[in-house]
Amino acid sequence: MTPDEIAANMNGMLMRRDGGHWAILPADTIQNHAAFLDRLPDGALVCAWFGGTLEGKSDISIYASILDEVAMRWGPVSRLTAEPDRSEQNPVLFTAPHGATWLFNTAQPAGNQDKARVFMRPLTRDGDRLIAGPARDTGLPDGTFIRSRPFLRDDGAWVLPLFRCNPRDGIRWTGAFDTAAIAVSTDDGQNWRVIEVPASAGCVHMSPVALGGGRMAAFFRRRQADFVHRCESDDGGRNWNAPVPTDLPNNNSSIGVTRLTDRVLGLVCNPVSAASSPSRRASLYDELDEGDNRREAQDGCRPIWGVERAPLSLCLSADEGRTFPIRHVIEDSPGTCLTNNSIDGRNKELSYPVLLPRTDGGLDIAYTLYRRAIRHVRLDAATVAKLVAEIT
Repeated sequence: MTPDEIAANMNGMLMRRDGGHWAILPADTIQNHAAFLDRLPDGALVCAWFGGTLEGKSDISIYASILDEVAMRWGPVSRLTAEPDRSEQNPVLFTAPHGATWLFNTAQPAGNQDKARVFMRPLTRDGDRLIAGPARDTGLPDGTFIRSRPFLRDDGAWVLPLFRCNPRDGIRWTGAFDTAAIAVSTDDGQNWRVIEVPASAGCVHMSPVALGGGRMAAFFRRRQADFVHRCESDDGGRNWNAPVPTDLPNNNSSIGVTRLTDRVLGLVCNPVSAASSPSRRASLYDELDEGDNRREAQDGCRPIWGVERAPLSLCLSADEGRTFPIRHVIEDSPGTCLTNNSIDGRNKELSYPVLLPRTDGGLDIAYTLYRRAIRHVRLDAATVAKLVAEIT
């Protein structure tokens, strides 16, 4: 699809296709990226993402749209943030036990992820739109980033998965010092304590999932573009061991994971790595002309950028996420991501997936379509059951 063809279909209509329904969400912005799915207390599906002209620009803001359970068309888009001097990215939604829904997002000056702050805002529904309340800085350290779904600990504490860009004086952010952590709040988000994941150099987008009996596994995107990594907690997410590789290749792009059945985990990603591709770009923000004259890191891990972001696949595991023998392609493309430009048609990435199980046994998935739009795919229960049967 060309950018114009995508734009012509950004109407939010769910159309029957390939074992479910497909839609392209409405948006007024040229660039749309980093979708997040959640359910509101009334059962409606909500998708949030960031949009503007180019990732890192100060016109990047958080947007959202609602899909009621019986509806076949996504509702109008709401702009939820409008910080004039920062690029607002990576929305994450969380509904607290008392019923309030919160938006968390990062906000950074230009491409300086090491200067990012994390903000939270209350969300309310007003008819067919979401409205965001005033922003509050979480107080987490500079360079803190988020991407993945928070969870409640057994004692009621809120746990927010993080990655930390770990600023270095005089050194420009490239991802070389990124590590994984969690933030814990025991007072409903008023204050947060950071707990590091050990030996996690290059591990970002920590995505936890419950295994049962107080055990959890977490999965990671890797700056080194080698494999999805995995670690475990035996105490309900309080402490984590060091991440180790799974058999799933990773291209230094985002992943999404959920529990499909008692025995089966589903992980959506681009199962390709730097070992299978010669494509490289200098950095994530090499198209920004924002004047960062700091030198590049000479130590830390060696991030790899530019590996193709396709196909977009749903991968299944029956051994708690150590191996993923089923890799079902949802959509394929050349995956070219050597540019973040959403206008000229050169970007062909299918990236940053998020997935959310449905009560009927189906699965909602959202992801970036060529940096131009957000694609929503709803796999029906029969399709999901057939894939699960292949591994069980």
